[in-house]
Amino acid sequence: MCAKLTLIFNRQVAVLRTLERLHRHFRTCCKNDVVMSGKGGDGEKIIDPALAGKRAAARRAVEEHIRSNQVVGIGSGTTIISAVERMVELVEARSLNNIVCIPTSFQARQLIIENKLPLGTLEQYPEVDVALDGADEVDADLNLIKGGGGCLTQEKIIASCAKEFFVMADDRKITDALGTYWKKGVPIEVVPMAYRPVQLKIQKHLGGVVELRMAHKKAGPIVTDNGNFLIDWCFDGTPDWLEVDRKLQCIPGVLETGLFLKMAQKAYFGTPEGNVTVRVPRNT
Repeated sequence: MCAKLTLIFNRQVAVLRTLERLHRHFRTCCKNDVVMSGKGGDGEKIIDPALAGKRAAARRAVEEHIRSNQVVGIGSGTTIISAVERMVELVEARSLNNIVCIPTSFQARQLIIENKLPLGTLEQYPEVDVALDGADEVDADLNLIKGGGGCLTQEKIIASCAKEFFVMADDRKITDALGTYWKKGVPIEVVPMAYRPVQLKIQKHLGGVVELRMAHKKAGPIVTDNGNFLIDWCFDGTPDWLEVDRKLQCIPGVLETGLFLKMAQKAYFGTPEGNVTVRVPRNT
């Protein structure tokens, strides 16, 4: 009996040690915003090109626009991890101080706290100096589709409160027209009781297909940080986005859309090699 218990105990210890190693590896990958997807023929590590591009764009945006004594809006998603990482490096080097970070989601809030950056709210700081965020797609006028990660409402509120809003992404996200690269549709946050009427009204008046976004690790739909549902509108053609957004916003039950129109002043696009292209709106 004692031998059997010892064997079970040793197995449990081995499992715990394996989990600890995996956890350390995962945190290292996240911190660097670079995912290792395998090894090449000579055993070299393969870096995810999209995440490498996001990292280059994020670091460049921080270096050019984040200064001491600012209130900074912190976006959500994978790209913002690298932006916060660079901010922490500057704080530790004493090149950046006395900043306040306003989160756009639960994820962003945890990122700020874990990195020991000063955390604030819009109630305390209703005017934001600079907001940084990623995007799912960006057109030539710097109109954006955002919300693939489900945080669009708080992201748009923070961006609207910012004196300057800068976008960071990998170079796949640059397009001439929205919908060229991003095929998952325009995310729309809706009050749960209204999701079905909203679906039908959008399809009737604007065409396309509208789907309720379902969760992968829970039964049922995704629930946002605000307690609402998300629907995704897969549209046809190249709409007049200002008119489309106006129509969507007028539908009872729609809280916010993932169309960020004429909000960004500049966008940074990184390549897998670490090069960064900077864009401003075409019609400015």
